[in-house]
Amino acid sequence: MTRRRVVVIVSLAAYVGGGVLVRRAGTTAAEQRCFALLNGLSHRAHALVWAPMQLGSLGGPLAVGAALRAIGRQRLGARVAAVGVVTWVAARAVKPLARRSRPAHSIPATRVLGAAQRGLGYPSGHAAVAAAVAAVAAPQLPRRWRAAAWVAALAVGPMRAYVGAHLPLDVVGGAALGIAIGTAAAGPDHAAVGLEAITLAEPLRRR
Repeated sequence: MTRRRVVVIVSLAAYVGGGVLVRRAGTTAAEQRCFALLNGLSHRAHALVWAPMQLGSLGGPLAVGAALRAIGRQRLGARVAAVGVVTWVAARAVKPLARRSRPAHSIPATRVLGAAQRGLGYPSGHAAVAAAVAAVAAPQLPRRWRAAAWVAALAVGPMRAYVGAHLPLDVVGGAALGIAIGTAAAGPDHAAVGLEAITLAEPLRRR
């Protein structure tokens, strides 16, 4: 079995496993504690995290793709934009399967920064899109910058918990879905970097 297939299978298993857990167990005490830790950080950081958090929005991969095309990386820019849009659509399409509400509806003490989010919570679309973009783009960067690209992408998920938009398992499930889609679209030579991302995300999944 190739590394690419391993990454895709492990990522999909993490996504499905998270979905089963939220359907059966709801929000566990451990997840609530983790959420309270992130959501309770100082509101003064909101202005600082808003811009990098947009990497996971629909406009994020379009902007990254446009920037790559502007510097002559036409094919990579087109791939990043396409994979980002596909992941955004996929994350929205699968939300009804878990039927998980947003934190503000399940945890009364939730602090919402910015506009209140509507719709369902699992998986986090922002976390999925950011991870998918990293899975496609990071392998094309110099090796010394790859870990930084993954850290930036995986940080989007905790930022979503910080603003009160998602619970921790929403973030983990979204990142796993994004890694699976991005790795599948990127090709066999990109799989090792996707495996590095799963390693980086493992501590979050264990909480």
